[in-house]
Amino acid sequence: MRRKSRRIDKDIIAEYVEVMTKTIEFETELTGSHTLSIPPEIAAALPSKGKVTIVVFVDMDPEDTAWRKAAYEQFLSDDSEEDAVYDKYR
Repeated sequence: MRRKSRRIDKDIIAEYVEVMTKTIEFETELTGSHTLSIPPEIAAALPSKGKVTIVVFVDMDPEDTAWRKAAYEQFLSDDSEEDAVYDKYR
């Protein structure tokens, strides 16, 4: 049995990729209210209408977060001269 060719319009694919790959990350402070604050520069980058999906990651241990950040920074600072070729990919 021969399968039908299923061509997808390139404009539809481009629009799908553009919409599906936009991720904006920011940190905000929890204040005990039922509202999350969005920084003004982030709010300006959001579309004026439409739906968004919100994912909230809560740091339960601030020391763990600080340790991970310091470890990552140390990892990046220990690059040898031979690895300098990869610096453009950061």
